[in-house]
Amino acid sequence: MADFFDALTDDHRAFIAAQPVFFVATAAATGRVNVSPKGMDTFRVLDANHVAYLDLGGSGNETQAHLAADGRITIMFCAFDNPALILRLYGRGTSTLPQDAGFADLAALFPRLPGVRQVFSIAIDSVMTSCGWGVPRMTLDRERETLFKYHVQQDPEKRLARIAGRTRSIDGLPLRVQSEIPAWDTPD
Repeated sequence: MADFFDALTDDHRAFIAAQPVFFVATAAATGRVNVSPKGMDTFRVLDANHVAYLDLGGSGNETQAHLAADGRITIMFCAFDNPALILRLYGRGTSTLPQDAGFADLAALFPRLPGVRQVFSIAIDSVMTSCGWGVPRMTLDRERETLFKYHVQQDPEKRLARIAGRTRSIDGLPLRVQSEIPAWDTPD
């Protein structure tokens, strides 16, 4: 059975903090629905109706394009241990890039990970929980280090040059392009 809430409770916050992975779903009026798995200690509850997550560069940037076009976003957490539970956050999101006002304050909430692209902020409209009894039990072995290693070895100027050409999403929606890399996100 599903239960709906207007805001995050303390129990919801504790559940979110215990999950090593979350899933992000977005869509525009047309084109693909995008679902992305995330991890690496990149999610924060800001208050009962606001959350944020740190986004690292990867294969695409559909979330940013969809939020600019439509704004809707769903975040899903599911327990892979006991007790079983699925928690969804429904809301509207925005992206803050390193060159934007407010980025430094948002980024300060997260670990200093290499490859930072933006921070997504979400205003929560509703929270839903459901049983999760169909989700298998699994244990976390460890985080993958491949993405960190990839970003650490990149030359910042070459990284920005490559990013500058990525002005459209997979479905051709416009993207705001990152034009700065935080000082803490450059090789020593």
